[in-house]
Amino acid sequence: MATKFTDESAREAINSGKPVVIDLWAEWCGPCIKLGPAVEKLAEEFEGKAIVGKLNVDENDEISAENRVRNIPTVLFFKDGELKDRTVGLVSIDELRSKLEALL
Repeated sequence: MATKFTDESAREAINSGKPVVIDLWAEWCGPCIKLGPAVEKLAEEFEGKAIVGKLNVDENDEISAENRVRNIPTVLFFKDGELKDRTVGLVSIDELRSKLEALL
């Protein structure tokens, strides 16, 4: 199951040094809702290898502002505390998986 991040918990995960995937989304965003199941599946597949979660931008805006996110859904990929990659818009689970595997 994907972690439900807050700005604070996302920052803790990023600083853990582990690979981290953060799906920035909002309840009113149709493409965000469609991307949700792919993020959940990714979280299951990489459990124990990476931290995968979702961050609601309407409730938490610091991580999105710090990473200059202007559109959602945006998925951020971190490793060793640094932003390494991102996707913007509705993408396939294969693309998400490929980007995460590159961090492992």
